[in-house]
Amino acid sequence: MSKIPALLTIVGLTLALTACGSSDTTEATDAAAASSPSADCTESGKLSDSVKVTGDFGAPLDISIDAPLEPTASQRTVAIKGTGTDTAKTDSIVEVAITLYNAKTEEVIQPTTYNTDGASLVIPINDTSFLPGLVRSANCAVEGERIVTVSPAADAFADQGTTGVAAGEPVIFVMDVISVIEDVPTQASGEDQPVEDGFPTVALADDGAPTITIPATDAPTDLKITNLKTGDGEVVTDGASVAVAYTGALWATGETFDSSWGRADYSLFPTNGVIAGFTEALVGQTVGSQVLAVIPPEFGYGEEGTQGISGTDTLVFVIDILAVAGGPAA
Repeated sequence: MSKIPALLTIVGLTLALTACGSSDTTEATDAAAASSPSADCTESGKLSDSVKVTGDFGAPLDISIDAPLEPTASQRTVAIKGTGTDTAKTDSIVEVAITLYNAKTEEVIQPTTYNTDGASLVIPINDTSFLPGLVRSANCAVEGERIVTVSPAADAFADQGTTGVAAGEPVIFVMDVISVIEDVPTQASGEDQPVEDGFPTVALADDGAPTITIPATDAPTDLKITNLKTGDGEVVTDGASVAVAYTGALWATGETFDSSWGRADYSLFPTNGVIAGFTEALVGQTVGSQVLAVIPPEFGYGEEGTQGISGTDTLVFVIDILAVAGGPAA
């Protein structure tokens, strides 16, 4: 578990975005997808085809559900064809506006307002912590599609349930695909910048993984941020979700306490769901940049600290900003 998110509380759909097991199905394609929800495109079926959705893309929808629906595996039907040229695949990022229904009771569990105030959901196709039904729905999507997915409880909230969905009940996801980032870079590619005095030094491996060396001085008491590389991509806005590769070390010992390198091609964080110093290091930066941040406790985990980090520890992060999705426009 990454130590970066600051006791992140996400409302709505993402309250239970934990891996809840896989569909029980005899079909080989579904069995393959069960072990890796992003491995294959989810096929349409009688149940997903039976859900009738009307209304324009990006506008409130009308829906007809012949409940109760009892899927044994996720089914996915494209209700509106998209116009995008990028197709979501493993390690892609998909931004959607989504409405959730109980497939047994027809109840609307989470509506969407289809506006531009940051109400979208950003789905990393490489993330097994997301509900498998969501990943199956977003995988193979293109921008402009409206997708209807019927998922059994095993691909949704399993035996835990959530508000409006009892344990074991199936769900329906209706998502309008706002954007697709098909290929996320694995490291920052911006222009190298001169290293500022007083900061730790950073050496990069061939794959871009950083090694941080702490200077033999006391930790600064102020938040300090500098660019090691400056990219020319999209600006990170407050509230956006940012795909990053990162390494975090303790100033006091030089020990690496957390790193995404070797764990996944990227990690995806909302800028408002991480410690304050990490937020400051992201917002206003551009995609392709590599940022070095020295974060004192008041901008980190405070006096209480967290597992492996004391209330007096100053943190050092090297952050490669790889992609951005969601949030208001810059």
